[in-house]
Amino acid sequence: MMKIGFWETKEWENDYLKQQLPGHELFFNSGIIGPGLLPQLIDCHVLSTFIHSQVTAGVIAALPQLRLVATRSTGFDHIDLNACAARGIGVSNVPSYGENTVAEHTFALMLALSRKIPQSYARVRGGNYSPEGLTGFDLKGKTLGVIGAGRIGLNVIKIARGFGMQVLAHDARRNPFLAELLNYSYVSLNELLAASDVVTLHMPFSQELHHFLDRNKFARMKPGALFINTARGRLVDTNALLEALESGHLGGAGLDVIEGEELIQEERQLLDEHQSLEQLQTVLRTHVLFRRENVIFTPHNAFNSQEALRRILDTTVENILALQDGRPINVVSGADGQRSAA
Repeated sequence: MMKIGFWETKEWENDYLKQQLPGHELFFNSGIIGPGLLPQLIDCHVLSTFIHSQVTAGVIAALPQLRLVATRSTGFDHIDLNACAARGIGVSNVPSYGENTVAEHTFALMLALSRKIPQSYARVRGGNYSPEGLTGFDLKGKTLGVIGAGRIGLNVIKIARGFGMQVLAHDARRNPFLAELLNYSYVSLNELLAASDVVTLHMPFSQELHHFLDRNKFARMKPGALFINTARGRLVDTNALLEALESGHLGGAGLDVIEGEELIQEERQLLDEHQSLEQLQTVLRTHVLFRRENVIFTPHNAFNSQEALRRILDTTVENILALQDGRPINVVSGADGQRSAA
């Protein structure tokens, strides 16, 4: 029998996990991981979190019996891999669960911007049925730039081709066969930014890629282009994005992730505690972004379909049981989070 601690779970997930892991001692908490509850899990063998819980060296040190950190996400930049490796603790992730799910959400954001859906909805709710000022534009014939043509990016490309869009892709690894099959082209990043009517980001995050999209890269984008991010917030310099929108260089942004989103989630706590000026500025910049009419923000929700959520739990259970059987699967390698994705 193993003692397994789950953080950031909902009631239905708790019920499902109890059914899938009979005979094990399970502990559930709906919040993010914190030091207050760690003493209750001092003999915990497996710790399972989502992306908002920071599994730091301190957390790991507080759990001497820990054998596995099973994140219920593809990304693992919230886990101190060096600290885990030093203790011989395994780290597993969910490498594949929502490629089509995130890709569909990407297009939901794209369509909401291109056809002014939020503004139209707000107007009708207010009793105004005039389409004046709500003219959008067709996606057909436009050029989509996909930064990161991995599993999610390829699903985005498939949908884009169905819409009749031209597609440019930038990725460190190129697949000429798929490019020919799906009829898209690999180009340099500068070419993609300059030619794309819509730029969508599907890169993993690592510290080397922090603020990958900065002022210089936004300046190279086609004037009036839309920007979509369903990957990781820290890939984008929020100041640079805000400046590009305020200057009118960018036509709009659809964001499912934002730099400092964990601070926004715990905003009341942020105001009650002594936080750094940088953290407070991050929250303020985010609120300025949210108020812009040409910005659509969803709360890291691109993965959140019934089917994807069930796949996440099923893979997590498989990862945990594989540890018990001595045949670990979906093991994360490296200590810099380079495989972290949306």
